[in-house]
Amino acid sequence: MKIAIIGAGAAGCFTAANIPFEEGNEVMVFEKTSRAMQKVKVSGGGRCNVTHACFELRELVERYPRGKQLLRKTLHQFSPKDTIQWFEDRGLALKTEADGRMFPVTDDSQSVIDTIWREMMRQQVKVQFHKTVTSIVKNELGFTISFADKSSYRADKVLIAVGGYPKKENYDWLNNMGHPTQVPVPSLFTFNLPKHPITELMGVATEVSIKIAGTKYIEQGPLLITHWGFSGPAVLRCSAWAARDLQERNYEFTILINWLKDITEADLREQIVYLRKEMGKQMVQHKNPFGMPKRLWEYLLKRIGIKDDTRWGELPAAQQNKLMESLVRDSYTIKGKTTFKEEFVTCGGIELKDIDPQTMESRLVPGIYFAGEVTDVDGITGGFNFQNAWTSGWIVAKSMMS
Repeated sequence: MKIAIIGAGAAGCFTAANIPFEEGNEVMVFEKTSRAMQKVKVSGGGRCNVTHACFELRELVERYPRGKQLLRKTLHQFSPKDTIQWFEDRGLALKTEADGRMFPVTDDSQSVIDTIWREMMRQQVKVQFHKTVTSIVKNELGFTISFADKSSYRADKVLIAVGGYPKKENYDWLNNMGHPTQVPVPSLFTFNLPKHPITELMGVATEVSIKIAGTKYIEQGPLLITHWGFSGPAVLRCSAWAARDLQERNYEFTILINWLKDITEADLREQIVYLRKEMGKQMVQHKNPFGMPKRLWEYLLKRIGIKDDTRWGELPAAQQNKLMESLVRDSYTIKGKTTFKEEFVTCGGIELKDIDPQTMESRLVPGIYFAGEVTDVDGITGGFNFQNAWTSGWIVAKSMMS
């Protein structure tokens, strides 16, 4: 039997690593670029956020803006616990950070790549680079895969694991094969604030709550101020949940930031009353009772117009109200997004109704399988997209050999 795997990313390589070598069989991975597992290499700041320590299936599927119905039937077959065990069995232990993200103990993504690659080589998987697929045609002999370099390959079974494409026309060769796709749009991106003065605070990070004005989308977590706007896990999670809505708005929208994360306006009012009464002689600028980064606190005070020598007990009511508004409901108009090519994640892809979740095989073209981000599944940041890659890849490997 000849198995072709299109795409040497996380899902494609993990599938190949889990197909046991059998005499007479051939597993061939085709990759359009010059390297394998490039997204694994750059993810997590070069450490690779392998998975997440979220072990309850009901809770785990809620980390995926799209794909829950399929994931309820796949993740129990190969869960985060199975991922941890798989890597540990091959000599790479994972560690859990405070927020639940799991990384290799080496803090080096290359160790993840090396572990998967060694297993691929042990199973005698072959890999060809610079192979861009132009078509896949089913015939009486199986499948004929044609490449941009005019070569071809005949396979009995084919896995499509090409990741997420940025444009609808990139899916034409899959549509021509008889598979409809959901239009892709970016899923994880940062928010741009062109020429906004807050960008002068680049490098400042703090825990916040973010709401996209006029929607139900709200997220808590770290926010990072950059030279182009806002980034960090809270922003990226918001972008994932609201991906299609924000694309329809052409990435022009308003966000409301609670710089105090989960403190309400009523709670804040009580705190300020206490400050005015008990610490009235202290300077507002010097006495930051909320644990905010110093530069951010000073920026907010300056923007409101609170002078350096203003004491808590002398703070005018109008400025007090402005301060409260800025702390719990600070408004920013976003114009545009920034995505990073290496870590680009999309929502969209192969429609899930056309995939058997027990095998990840096509319901429309038997013998074709799908794994990873090429399907209309995407998770928030935290290792969830990789977990879907491992899970779907493992299921495909098992299904192809059954």
